[in-house]
Amino acid sequence: MSERPDSGFRNGIGANAVEALAHLNMPLLDAMMTQRALRRVLPDPVDDAVVLKCIELAQRAPTGNDGQNWEFIVVKDRRIKEKLAKRYRQAWKLQSRVVIRRAIARDESMAKIARAVQWQIDHFTEIPVLVVACLRLSAREGRLPFVRMPHAAESAYWGSIYPSVQNLLLAARAIGLGASLITLPLWSRTSARRTLGLPPSVSPCCIVTLGWPRGRYGPTTRKPVGEVTHLDAYGHRAWLDN
Repeated sequence: MSERPDSGFRNGIGANAVEALAHLNMPLLDAMMTQRALRRVLPDPVDDAVVLKCIELAQRAPTGNDGQNWEFIVVKDRRIKEKLAKRYRQAWKLQSRVVIRRAIARDESMAKIARAVQWQIDHFTEIPVLVVACLRLSAREGRLPFVRMPHAAESAYWGSIYPSVQNLLLAARAIGLGASLITLPLWSRTSARRTLGLPPSVSPCCIVTLGWPRGRYGPTTRKPVGEVTHLDAYGHRAWLDN
């Protein structure tokens, strides 16, 4: 399967969208084994039908108590992107100063990631589509947005958005779109709500960037499963190879 669609995918609608969506027949295992964040994307438009299909598949994910309380804001307006980009730069500058510089000095892989993030920040307004994944709050939570829920409830709450985001990312991977999950542009929830016109009852959780990739997907490198899996209690790595 071609990892980067030809010009027909990017210049029109209708038949081109149908052709792009045909790639959703990629085997799930292949999509999962080659999925990674692709931050460098082309400025070429992505057909609305392709974006909406990704969101439709995102909606197939489970939510707590089957609440189906997601909302998705599709951002294509450059003015809105500029406002989010401003917050992204602010958060990245602070994070780089405190954490990232030390990590880069020790780890070339971190340096590579940092360069990709910096590219994304520098070209943020050129990214064709931003999908802001949000959750609707209950009436009580809408009135009391700063009261932390008990851990189990809070975990269940966030667990209602991220399965859908993973569905969206896998759909993008199968189609061949470059996608990445980011949160730094939303570091100020008040600013994000104002920028996106969100009511107090809707909370922005993360952004998925979408565009036809400049690079290619490929096999990812991960730790052996035995290093991160524990049996019955933490530290009992029963499947760790000796």
